[in-house]
Amino acid sequence: MNPPIQRFRRLRKSVAIRQLLAEHSVDAQKLIQPLFAIEGVGLENEISAMPGQFRRSVDRLVDHCKGVADAGIGAVLLFGVPAKKDAAASAAYDPGGVVQRAVAAIKESTPDLLIITDVCLCSYTDHGHCGVRRDGQVENDATVELLARTAVSHARAGADIVAPSDMMDGRVAAIRAELDRAGFAGVAILSYAVKYASAFYGPFREAADSTPQDGDRRGYQMDPANVREAVRVAAAAEMEGADMIMVKPALPYLDVVRRVRESSSLPLAAYQVSGEYAMIEAAARNGWLNREAAIDESLLAIRRAGADMIITYYATEIARRR
Repeated sequence: MNPPIQRFRRLRKSVAIRQLLAEHSVDAQKLIQPLFAIEGVGLENEISAMPGQFRRSVDRLVDHCKGVADAGIGAVLLFGVPAKKDAAASAAYDPGGVVQRAVAAIKESTPDLLIITDVCLCSYTDHGHCGVRRDGQVENDATVELLARTAVSHARAGADIVAPSDMMDGRVAAIRAELDRAGFAGVAILSYAVKYASAFYGPFREAADSTPQDGDRRGYQMDPANVREAVRVAAAAEMEGADMIMVKPALPYLDVVRRVRESSSLPLAAYQVSGEYAMIEAAARNGWLNREAAIDESLLAIRRAGADMIITYYATEIARRR
């Protein structure tokens, strides 16, 4: 007797049954919207390499965040672009800095919106590297001290979560210790634990004005060839006190997202970075793919790989479409 034909199509024949049986979904509550704060008043400048994304002054950012929250997005990731830079990245930990002022203003106007702040120095240094440099090299421990100082300044302004993205060794432990010492034991740390030296950051560097003046970041960001290392650095971040961890970029590293998911029980974020966004936008504008379908499929792939949360420039758009 021949075995019966398996009729898989029975469970694909309508929208209702497909939605009922979908194994993964992209929910607005799982998305985080990145935003850029700049100095000035009344400014909303489109980023040429990222059509549809803007750098906003604090007043405009406050208004925009109300719309983000109204759309159903619960969290934003805030980057700052200072007016002045120096070798010590002093604007990063200035209590009156652009991120600190933006955090305070957003918290006052939209108190239930979670604010995650990027903790790094690359946008604040005059050389564009992610830390203090000596003899052409980024000094790990000296940089970590400034990162911890920056994280505390963000917490004082009202940040709910701080997210170190610098890739210095030991920075999670140092930030945790300083936050606790300053009375901010309730502020969580989302560690960019697994951040690769990627070609997909190009558009972001225009947005954050963070292109290195010389050299590259391969001496401190991860080698794209390595997967086992990702498991080790994620474990180190967890041991140092990270509350959540991140893989960045997302789509070119779905195998890494899966490996980290399998090795850690911490909440896991993946960042659909500027280059991923720009590729979809460019292809869609040329008529080479269906824009909305490509966005949805790319985000679903990231969730399917194991990410609990996705940082994406499409967050608010997706929420409004749901």
